[in-house]
Amino acid sequence: MIRTVVTGLLIPFIGTAAGSAGVFVMKKDLDINVQRALMGFAAGVMTAASIWSLIVPAIEQAGSLERWAFLPAFIGFWCGILFLLFLDHVIPHLHRSINQTEGPKSRLTRTAMMMLAVTLHNIPEGMAVGVIYAGMLNGAGHITAGAALALSLGIAIQNFPEGAIISMPLYAEGCSRMKSFWLGVLSGAVEPLAGALTILIAGLIVPAMPYLLSFAAGFSVMMALDVALG
Repeated sequence: MIRTVVTGLLIPFIGTAAGSAGVFVMKKDLDINVQRALMGFAAGVMTAASIWSLIVPAIEQAGSLERWAFLPAFIGFWCGILFLLFLDHVIPHLHRSINQTEGPKSRLTRTAMMMLAVTLHNIPEGMAVGVIYAGMLNGAGHITAGAALALSLGIAIQNFPEGAIISMPLYAEGCSRMKSFWLGVLSGAVEPLAGALTILIAGLIVPAMPYLLSFAAGFSVMMALDVALG
């Protein structure tokens, strides 16, 4: 079981690393239309994963509330969105697609702010994986290993183009291929760490699992919208 969880936590990180490795085989930055197509695909994957792997299990686990079973999912979902919006305002970061900095004023370099933007999105992704594996370990919401793996794979799929979209612009702006690759990999390293921490915390508060599952879904859907629209 521990091996299954560790594998599940690492799969999204592997997706980011694989995408970042594109800097070794591609000669120039991705075309803007290709970037948009990849981000649209990633947004669709994450939206579907959020619904079927997080929101639905959250509602099922709250089945004892009968007609109010939706309430924990509703509350957790919006708490997740509002919390990510809060992070978006307090952490300085740069969205390269619109070449605009967000959050408080900072003297950080352009590269550092791009990294913070990706990290901002990867933390909740790691938490989403951690929550569903915590639910599986605790038997909450009838979450199966297959459902947990599906979410990990879904995030890994959306991380693949994200890794390329991070490493390629860094290379185009003057970083070496190796440095661009490692910076892309580093941006995804926070995911398994956030997932492991979430598992440890969630294991102590099992009764709140429906709220946590939908809280993670709020993170994921907001991430998808932010990437697709920003």
